[in-house]
Amino acid sequence: MSPDHSCSGIFVKLSIMYIGVFDSGYGGLTILKEFIKRLPQYDYIYLGDNARAPYGTRSFETVYNYTLQAVKKLFELDSQLIILACNTASAKALRAIQQKDLPRLYPNRRVLGVIRPSAEAIGQYTKTGKVGVFATPGTVNSGSYLMEIKKLYPDIEVYQEACPMWVPLVENNEHNGPGADYFVKKNIDNLLSVNSKIDTIILGCTHYPLLLQKITKFLPPEIKIITQGEIVAKSLEDYLNRHPEIETKLSKNQKRIFYTTDIPEDFNEKGGKFLDYIINLEAKKITLV
Repeated sequence: MSPDHSCSGIFVKLSIMYIGVFDSGYGGLTILKEFIKRLPQYDYIYLGDNARAPYGTRSFETVYNYTLQAVKKLFELDSQLIILACNTASAKALRAIQQKDLPRLYPNRRVLGVIRPSAEAIGQYTKTGKVGVFATPGTVNSGSYLMEIKKLYPDIEVYQEACPMWVPLVENNEHNGPGADYFVKKNIDNLLSVNSKIDTIILGCTHYPLLLQKITKFLPPEIKIITQGEIVAKSLEDYLNRHPEIETKLSKNQKRIFYTTDIPEDFNEKGGKFLDYIINLEAKKITLV
């Protein structure tokens, strides 16, 4: 996919290798925003499968198939490393892609998720050892946060609350409206009724930071809220430092390219709020098969 350029009559292939960022919709833009803040030198491609969002209520098989299609497309578009900036895709598809598909199809490329970095960081925050997770039904049903945190911190107890209405509220620009109050408060009350000693809560969906104002309104002030953007960006930086065989292949021209499987004009309009309008979005439509 990279263009050829000539110099003194000699053709040289310029290698542009991106960091790919995938989400089922817009939420992964909150992760990309932190990547750009922390690691602005790299070239990024973002792909949102908006036409088939949300993934949170879909089956394991469907999420796996959709995610693998996106991964293949991002590799075709010259991504060297892909971040699944989607908790549902990370929960339902990442392990199969890493273990089954990469060794066979792309042995020299990598796909990472957002759940493991969040689990690794949680030990820095909780004092009571009681942690809550707000996530989509798909992520909750996968048990991924329970398993990852238990492997790293066996003594920490994890309590999950599925929030099926939170992503639609964000996607339909209702997250700041009064209608969001009912659903946010309901899910918070459900979680805290299970264990009153919860002192730390992970927002286990990349859409949820846009509901942070509402969440803060109904949560006791002493409870820490963990958003994933900064944590995942720091983890990516650490990964690249530890894996020069990947890092040295990444191009550093500060390019940002956006694709959506739905209407580009809608993506451009809605996506800006996830990026805090730090980039003028000019997405292109792409088809996944």
